[in-house]
Amino acid sequence: MTSMAASAPMRVGEGDGAVRAAGGPGVVTKASTRAWVRALELTAPIAKHPQRLLPTVIEELAERLGEAPALLSDRECLTYRGLGERANTYARWALAQGVGKGDAVGLLMPNQPEYLAIWLGISRIGGVVALLNTNLAGPALAQCINLVAPRHLIVAGELGEQLRSALPLVTDRVQIWAHGPGAADLPRIDGEIERHGGERLGAAERRPVTIEDRALYIYTSGTTGLPKAANVSHGRLMQWSHWFAGLLDTRASDRMYNCLPLYHSVGGVLATGAVLVGGGSVVVRERFSARDCWADIVRWDCTLFQYIGELCRYLLHAEACLQETAHRLRLCCGNGLRADVWTAFKTRFRIPQIVEFYAATEGTVSLFNVEGEPGAIGRIPGFLAHRVPVALVRCDVEQEAPVRDAAGFCVRCGPNEVGEAIGKIVEDPASVGSRFEGYTTPGASETKILRNVFEAGDAWVRTGDLMRKDERGYFYFVDRIGDTFRWKGENVATAEVAEAIYAFPGVRAATICGVAIPGTDGRAGMAALVTDGELDLGAFRAYLNARLPAYARPVFVRLREALEVTATFKPTKTELMRQGYDPAASGDAIYFNDPKGQAFVRLDRALYDRIQTGQVRL
Repeated sequence: MTSMAASAPMRVGEGDGAVRAAGGPGVVTKASTRAWVRALELTAPIAKHPQRLLPTVIEELAERLGEAPALLSDRECLTYRGLGERANTYARWALAQGVGKGDAVGLLMPNQPEYLAIWLGISRIGGVVALLNTNLAGPALAQCINLVAPRHLIVAGELGEQLRSALPLVTDRVQIWAHGPGAADLPRIDGEIERHGGERLGAAERRPVTIEDRALYIYTSGTTGLPKAANVSHGRLMQWSHWFAGLLDTRASDRMYNCLPLYHSVGGVLATGAVLVGGGSVVVRERFSARDCWADIVRWDCTLFQYIGELCRYLLHAEACLQETAHRLRLCCGNGLRADVWTAFKTRFRIPQIVEFYAATEGTVSLFNVEGEPGAIGRIPGFLAHRVPVALVRCDVEQEAPVRDAAGFCVRCGPNEVGEAIGKIVEDPASVGSRFEGYTTPGASETKILRNVFEAGDAWVRTGDLMRKDERGYFYFVDRIGDTFRWKGENVATAEVAEAIYAFPGVRAATICGVAIPGTDGRAGMAALVTDGELDLGAFRAYLNARLPAYARPVFVRLREALEVTATFKPTKTELMRQGYDPAASGDAIYFNDPKGQAFVRLDRALYDRIQTGQVRL
């Protein structure tokens, strides 16, 4: 396989025939097929060796690679041997504390190499580590803690006050340990682990943990509601890390730049695990900085970069710097890179290859775009279709439910028809990636499952995401089902409206949601914008009229200083939707797209009241 020319297009088997163009983005090449084959080769042995876990893989690498760099940061660097030894001290700490198989341990800590050592060690002996969002406090943080009822909770000293804001609402007793200075009233775990050796665990210390057991709790982002804790097994960790290692062809010479949160599946498992199992190293940055990103990548001599789509947009808005093209990157991997950003990002920063993917922490649907088709989130090669059962079904966005035919079965979408993506639940011990592991709450898990979908008795997992698939087999993300709304009898995809608005000069950030207006059916569009300067509302309105159908044009525009986003740059809409377009609910300047005056006009209390009472015709 290694002798194949990377750029030569190839003829492939039935099911791939639609992608046979002679070169360029989106072409199936020997290189892209080779990536799929590598991923299959690395993941095939997982089910055959159920006691081989990601922590034991790191243990093997520690012995083989020794002083080779594993995790790098300005705070601390760990070699493979150092990572293995540090993980072993946490394993022995957990044993000394009586942490049993399945017992939860909470972890609230900023990005740093120690973070991975903690959960690798604790999960090695059967503990389940809950990766808590460091941006949460008070009731939201308490809710996440209560979902998993941890026996112990490790908190970084600098986050002690944040944790204290949640403790009055924590329902179960939990032993809290501080890591580092800043919480003088708490026992220090970084001192406690010094009592334990870092040598390889002995036979008496090992626990019968397999790939079937839980390793982590990873929380959903909670962009429109409270987060849920997803179950993540050791098998899932092995599948994620080795599958991505194959697709990215990670090697010992690679160095990944990772500025995404370690409590998230992408930043904490995919970006780190895929590189570590290949013997490379990961640069752990505490948080993303558009100003420092390229300087960091050059300084650490990185070859890989894990992105989130909005992060790429921020970099495009940043001022040019010498380092942005002085890097040695061979590949960028991530999700959410929209078509309007893809080409500009690749061209300006001279990125040789982009691998875009779609996956959900708790779901069974995974899609990968290894051919470099701009804007596509993935494609399933014909020779993998039987192993990756994904379908798009027609969806009633008002009811947020699939459409059923006269026989009660779901209806498959045709080419370029928008529908909800679903993944089949396959009860196959050898197919680790097709399992649905659900959430800690059984009721929440059941709401994700569709039954009797295409035949009696089958079961599929809902993604909650609307997509379309073109004639060549490429999937494109359209919107979240809860974000899509109906107005004037038409479905409005907020992501597509936002993408159009982003192309208007001066728009730095945008998020779209639907708001209710008394006396009307459906919800009207409201755009919350952050701009570089004063927005030319006349030009903006003319631009919207030229780019969007009437039903998709925002009825309201809110101008803001900033938008609230999650740590993975997803907009949070809960507060925006609660405030709506009421001028008294916020300090934002709000404008109404007046159909009579054919202009955006400032919304004041009098105009708001007229809209509320139906005096303004929409």
